[in-house]
Amino acid sequence: MQEQRNAGEQVTQSLHDRIVSDIRDRILSGDLEPGHRIPSEMELAGRYACSRMTINKALTQLARDGYVERRRRAGTFVRRPQVQSAIVEIPDIKTEITNLRLPYRFTLLGRSVAPDTSINHERLGIGPTDPVLSLSCLHFADDAPFCLETRLINLTAVPEAETVDFSVVSPGSWLLEQVPWQEAEHTITAISADRKLAAHLDIPEHAPCLSVERRTWNSSHIVTFVRIIYPGASHAFVARFAPS
Repeated sequence: MQEQRNAGEQVTQSLHDRIVSDIRDRILSGDLEPGHRIPSEMELAGRYACSRMTINKALTQLARDGYVERRRRAGTFVRRPQVQSAIVEIPDIKTEITNLRLPYRFTLLGRSVAPDTSINHERLGIGPTDPVLSLSCLHFADDAPFCLETRLINLTAVPEAETVDFSVVSPGSWLLEQVPWQEAEHTITAISADRKLAAHLDIPEHAPCLSVERRTWNSSHIVTFVRIIYPGASHAFVARFAPS
């Protein structure tokens, strides 16, 4: 009995390795392109004549090795190359995505104009009654969530922003084109996704994320404060510099 059980375990392990190797080889050869949806566990189990548990373990290893990403309720997809952004620049999210040769779109999640809260006035360096435009957007790369943007615009510095339809043009793109900036400040931190953020980015709860907070000045005014959150597994920030 012990010999039979060991033999069965060896066969299962060999099949597991073959499934991992088959899918990995198709990804590396370009047969399965970035963003391609891997067949479901049930389909793969039928194809390889094995249990869904064996398939699940194989896909879990491929995800751990960085070849695929598993999205809740959506399935398993070939992982896209990690995006790298220069922290000494103000990147346009649309340009970042189109440079990956992926279709871009965004959704405006919320918009309000009000004196808002004291913490937001502190972020913009304005008085308690000065108007603030508050916006939140979700950006997509090939229908997969790319990042969540939460932005404040100082309407004293940029009054024309109040009449812009930010469901048509993203706030960041509009500001880069319309409002010259002279100085910017970045703060980059690692955070854990809470339930709401995980739902927006379609990642597991508590997954690591990169949070970029940026304030931008024009003359003596802070024009905008923005917080952009990226899934940590798909984004990196790079700075290249020389001794002063």
